[in-house]
Amino acid sequence: MVSDDISAPAMTRRHFLGAAATGAASIAVSACATAPRSPAYVEPQAPPLADIPEFGSYASMYAPVSDGGFEVPGVPTDKIDQQFLRQVVPDPTGEVPGTIVIDTSSHFLYLVREGGQAIRYGVGLGRAGFEWAGRGVIQSKQMWPRWFPPDEMIARQPELEQYRARQIGKKNEWEGGMPPGPDNPLGARALYIFQNGEDTLYRLHGSPEWWSIGKSVSSGCVRLINQDIIDLFGRVPEGTNIVVAGGLGTGPANAEPGPTALGTGGIAPAGASPGGLIPAGVEIGGLVSG
Repeated sequence: MVSDDISAPAMTRRHFLGAAATGAASIAVSACATAPRSPAYVEPQAPPLADIPEFGSYASMYAPVSDGGFEVPGVPTDKIDQQFLRQVVPDPTGEVPGTIVIDTSSHFLYLVREGGQAIRYGVGLGRAGFEWAGRGVIQSKQMWPRWFPPDEMIARQPELEQYRARQIGKKNEWEGGMPPGPDNPLGARALYIFQNGEDTLYRLHGSPEWWSIGKSVSSGCVRLINQDIIDLFGRVPEGTNIVVAGGLGTGPANAEPGPTALGTGGIAPAGASPGGLIPAGVEIGGLVSG
């Protein structure tokens, strides 16, 4: 397995925002390719941030939950470094309230709120998660997306053949894929990032693999615990600004390669395009490094 662990030196806020503004937009085939609900560009705006209720205990935040007709298992929070559990912290970003900021060096995602605070979530990162940086906008959101492994992954794992994307009809329609559910690699939610009206192929999504949070794994973009992606999904509307960079601080000591994941980054099938040809709720992805 190829390790994607990246250690970044500490950076000042000026360096962090400078790196984000330049945007090393490496749109590689290993990114989490998928189609948005609409190809129309959403002008970045700072959405209003609703009142945030007091968080309960970790046991209650990560308890089993019924969602969208599915049962999401509870998470054993005593087996996760508590710095990667959802919490309110002083805002280290300086961004306007309502902005999402991902610091890839520390495996943290911040949702900036009023009063100099932010909600912080732990994330797991795959190779695709390090291949794009800059400023963008959440163009669309999907609940319980389907997952399609690409040909390269199926060649290595023939048991995934049953989930291959199949083109049907004359309008570039697709069928197949892994149905949504708690075991789906994309988890309960997916957020799709655009920059200057173009799909970055960079995604935030849920994952049933809670043990990969805070680590660099073999595949995918940015993964959150399913309970956390559900929480984040409910707090941010389409049009939310997002900043991705690596430099608010040095990475955590335990940010090391985790177990090989099923994978969520990848390439669309031949003839597919990120311009809206794939139906809403369909995710094309799955390339694993190594």
